[in-house]
Amino acid sequence: MLDARTGSYAEVRPARRGLLRLCARLPDGAAAAGVTGLRVLLVADLLARTAELGGLQAVTVLTFGSQSSSQREAAERAADALGIHPPAARADSCDTQAWLGGPADVHVISDGGAHGAGHGLVLRVGTAQPPRAGSDAQAVPGGLPAGQAGDALAVRFALMSVPYHQPADLTGGVLARADETLVHWRQRVAQWAESPSRPMPARVAEAIEAAFGKLDTVSALSLLGGLVPEASVPAGARFEAFVYADRILGLDLARDIGRPAG
Repeated sequence: MLDARTGSYAEVRPARRGLLRLCARLPDGAAAAGVTGLRVLLVADLLARTAELGGLQAVTVLTFGSQSSSQREAAERAADALGIHPPAARADSCDTQAWLGGPADVHVISDGGAHGAGHGLVLRVGTAQPPRAGSDAQAVPGGLPAGQAGDALAVRFALMSVPYHQPADLTGGVLARADETLVHWRQRVAQWAESPSRPMPARVAEAIEAAFGKLDTVSALSLLGGLVPEASVPAGARFEAFVYADRILGLDLARDIGRPAG
């Protein structure tokens, strides 16, 4: 992952074996309750999910700056709507050793934010813009936009479609396409679930793991998109690939299994 301290890519190396300590810092002011603040929490959630799928225990502390209590509450409501796991603790500074039992291995901060610590990798998350006034996008808890179908996970999908360290612009069109893709993928997963299970091809499993190891959700989503029409991969294997990847993506891709079609 790209370490903002050094400007180069580095591997996360937990100081304590078997435990990944994460510090996620909300941006100051109104941005905390906006899409940028949500994106910080999403990146921390993706890191934690990846670590846990790899057999580590992940502990996240959410730290605050100058946000009001209403801004903090709005940020956490929006995070909950997007399936972001709640933090183990909340603190008023990045001096989180008392909560984590040691220094953070990774600090997740917004672009322009300060991490205020000398240990661990620093992931700087790009700013994110919501739809402009007059957009057809609906709202989710916390006042953040959802896709045209009202699915808050369209925001999660759209944010993961851009490298985490680059700016993201959630236009109405971007959210509409995210909605459409989610609906299509869930329908296909439900169809594939009716076929005999098959193991993922080794190349697919390796590609998924490599993408998540670099927090490269863009490549992971692209890989899944390419699998949808890939007739050479059995339906049961495509099902397993989507369900496996969704343990990190958190898009509820198996939601339509057992539901009537249409």
